[in-house]
Amino acid sequence: MVSGIGETSTEPGRPVWVLNPLESVGPLRFGMSPDEVRAALPEAFELKRFSAEPFYPDVYGFQLGFHPAVPAVYAYFEGTGRLFCVAADAAHGPRVTLGGLELTGRVPAVLEETVLDLYSSPARRVSYGPRGNPGITDFGLVLRVQDTAGEVLTRPVLVGREWADRCTDDWEGSVPECEWLGRQWCMYKGSDVWPPPGYATRWPPGWTPPF
Repeated sequence: MVSGIGETSTEPGRPVWVLNPLESVGPLRFGMSPDEVRAALPEAFELKRFSAEPFYPDVYGFQLGFHPAVPAVYAYFEGTGRLFCVAADAAHGPRVTLGGLELTGRVPAVLEETVLDLYSSPARRVSYGPRGNPGITDFGLVLRVQDTAGEVLTRPVLVGREWADRCTDDWEGSVPECEWLGRQWCMYKGSDVWPPPGYATRWPPGWTPPF
């Protein structure tokens, strides 16, 4: 049974996607080509293609929606054209579940406590990246937060087996730079957004955050 504890964002028709850690999420299998992703989501609208990494121009993303102009899924491809990362929009994305635990659109503090209770053990533990975003490397799972209408809710970010090493590390992991921007799980150097106000980024000329 999908847990609804702490969920405050419900949109009719949002699909439930089961996470098979490191292998697939819903109809999307890590390693798919862009054409295979589009075939797996025939009902989705392709809203945007964008550069996902300022320093690795071969890494790009698709912004997909189940309704026109409403982003729901972000699919990321490496230079060889393989799907390596998927993120679900907190307000409109699929309801991603892990062992019956719902990860999308949850109150961060409630979900964090639940994940810690369920998955913290000597063999498998929740870890935190340099900016305080939690996740489980063994599952290729990072928990992010996102501003929605009136509140901050959770946005699961998922990677495949080849890309899971240090995935919670926002400096050295494989999750694209654009997924680390914006609202942070907790305060980092006095700010709850990244980059903080007045911070000078080292992004090359011509690259701007896609969303």
